[in-house]
Amino acid sequence: FIEAAAFITKVSIVSEKNNHHPEIYNVYNKVIIDLCTHDLGDKISQKDYNLAKEIVKIIWMITKYEILSQLQLVILMI
Repeated sequence: FIEAAAFITKVSIVSEKNNHHPEIYNVYNKVIIDLCTHDLGDKISQKDYNLAKEIVKIIWMITKYEILSQLQLVILMI
C-alpha cells in the first residue's frame, strides 16, 4: 500500500504541474490511472499523451532507484 501511495503522490505532483488531472483508483497495491480529457467529452487529447509520458518517466525513475515488489499498475487511455 505504501508503494502505491508514494507512486500516486508522484503522479499527483506531475498532474498538477501539467494542469491535467487523471482519475486515479487505488486498492491496496493496485493503482489504475484513467487518462482522458473531460473537457472534450472524455476523448484522448495531447494532454493525455503528455501526461502518460510523464507517468512513464516516473515509473522508470522509481524502478531504477527503488524495488517495487508489490505495486500493480494499469494505465487506461480509452
